[in-house]
Amino acid sequence: MQPELLRAEIVRWSSCSAEELQARREEVLPILAQFVEALSAGRIRAAEPTPEGSWQTHSWVKQGILLCFRAGRLRLQRLGAWRFTDVDTLGLRWFTPAERVRLVPGGSAVRRGAYLAPGVVCMPPMYINIGAYVDEGTMVDSHVLVGSCAQIGKRVHLSAAAQIGGVLEPPAARPVIVEDDAFIGANCGLFEGVLVRRRAVLAAGVQLTATTPVYDLVYERILRGTPEAPLEIPEAAVVVPGIRLLDSPFARAHGVGLATPIIVKYRDAQTDARAALEASLRAMFS
Repeated sequence: MQPELLRAEIVRWSSCSAEELQARREEVLPILAQFVEALSAGRIRAAEPTPEGSWQTHSWVKQGILLCFRAGRLRLQRLGAWRFTDVDTLGLRWFTPAERVRLVPGGSAVRRGAYLAPGVVCMPPMYINIGAYVDEGTMVDSHVLVGSCAQIGKRVHLSAAAQIGGVLEPPAARPVIVEDDAFIGANCGLFEGVLVRRRAVLAAGVQLTATTPVYDLVYERILRGTPEAPLEIPEAAVVVPGIRLLDSPFARAHGVGLATPIIVKYRDAQTDARAALEASLRAMFS
């Protein structure tokens, strides 16, 4: 089914009540199967870049994912010796050698409806949820979560224990987006539709939400987002964890501050050299 026809069907069925969906399950299940297959193949996605460099969210895709849950029934499912319980409209997906995705054994899981491009490497244990889009050559390291509908670009490194938050509701909300060639350090957290532009570097431990203030020491400005227009990290920015002292008598007396991300520089030849070395090492073992 073509994306436009699929979109029309998803929108139509999303207006049905839970009772009607269950009563007419046999009609909607083939549509949901085609929808999940299209997500898994990358033919449709929850958000995509525009020629102008912005990002467009496709709310109907999130509606389709929610419809999978609403129309599904809880079932015991088996994959070899592995048993798990999930709605029968979803499940886990595996990859053939022809797909060129390296999923290393050891407790990792990729849900059906997530797209992984050729050259993606997944180190155990990690989890990629439905609606996520992970582009070519990206490394998903151990203990990484790529949440529902998150969009990850080409040659991104998601370091150990990085958390990329997911979003399904409201359907129009922007998912977390990490553009090409970005480096996300260990234990970073990206949530609430944060956009990390290409070639940015987040040092270990940086935490970003939609409204986190980021202090840019290079251009002497404060970057802020709103729930409607979440925070954007500029292209090639190098962000480290910092602290912002609070200006109350009690805080001053006790040296109390708040953790805050700080842009200390923008990528230079030295930063690029380190990234190139890591990419070369990754290619050797892919």
